[in-house]
Amino acid sequence: MVSKMDEKRILSKLDELNSYLEELESIKPAEFEEYASSVKERRACERLLQISIETVIDVCNMLVSQLKIGLPADEDEVFEKLEEKRVISQGISLTLKEMKGFRNVLVHKYAKIDDELVFENLDKLSDFERFKEEILLFLRKS
Repeated sequence: MVSKMDEKRILSKLDELNSYLEELESIKPAEFEEYASSVKERRACERLLQISIETVIDVCNMLVSQLKIGLPADEDEVFEKLEEKRVISQGISLTLKEMKGFRNVLVHKYAKIDDELVFENLDKLSDFERFKEEILLFLRKS
């Protein structure tokens, strides 16, 4: 059960996510060539993707804490715990693990950032919408 105070914090985070996604939608180029040719657009898209993913992870951590479902060993386990408690679906859990891995590449630049990979991820913004829908459905039920 999520308290009213924490529900407000979660909804506030989802609003924050909405604003990042709206900004990303407004600046993302339609074609890769346009994306690749503008350093400013590339960096803005990378940063907005990064903070959007971090916001998703924040929401997940808040839910795990509020639901008192154990201390996760790592971020992947956060998603697994939420999946086990049927807060999110298995599909979203897998998607979130992929998002987290992509965020790590953006943040830590394990390899030179692949512009094509970032551009491909701009077409996956619906994954964020699916995440929000599942969280809102859970909040309505609890």
